[in-house]
Parts: sequence; C-alpha cells; structure tokens
Amino acid sequence: MANTKQIDELRQALLSRQELIIKNIEGSRNSINSMRDVECNDDYDYAEISSDSFKEGIIANQQLKELEEIEDALKRIKDGTYGICEMCDEAIAIGRLRAKPFAKFCTPCREIYEVERQ
Repeated sequence: MANTKQIDELRQALLSRQELIIKNIEGSRNSINSMRDVECNDDYDYAEISSDSFKEGIIANQQLKELEEIEDALKRIKDGTYGICEMCDEAIAIGRLRAKPFAKFCTPCREIYEVERQ
C-alpha cells in the first residue's frame, strides 16, 4: 500500500497530467476550429483537412477519457480509496501506480478485466 508521501507525489503527478491534457484538448479544439475556416481548392485539400480534423478529434477523445480517469483517481485520493483494487480490494503495487497513477486494478485483476472485455 502506498504511504501518504507516495500518494501525495502521485496526486501531484495526476494534477500535472490533468493540466497538460486540458491544454492539449483546448489546442485540439482550436486546431479543429481553424481547419473549418480553411478554403479547399480541390478534393485533395478537402481530404487532407478532413483527415487532419479526424485525427485531432480522435486524439482529443482519447485524452478526454484519460482526463476522466485522472479525475476519478483524484476523487479516490480524497475519499481514501486510492491505491485499492476495485475488483479484489487488495493494495495496488506502488510500481503500477507510478507507471499508471490512475490505475483502478492491481495487475492480476487488470489481466482478468482485459480478458473479460474481449
């Protein structure tokens, strides 16, 4: 189980990542909005702008998902359940939390979760 100092370090990492993702999402939205104003001279321009816009949207959606996971982890820190596996109620290894600070499952339960999702 992570101690108070480790949890505080992970909390800071989560907050830093949260701030970065919010900036990235805002940048993606601005980029997508600016693409709407670009004139297309031919089908190739249209295809390139559509492709770029699509990629920006996918990246933003992935980051929104990660942002939700970070916000959930911050709530778990507040309520004292952070670092506890949601499946087996055992402590999540500190190494796993350092690698993925918003982890909800210990490694064995994560593997079970992945198999069941398929």
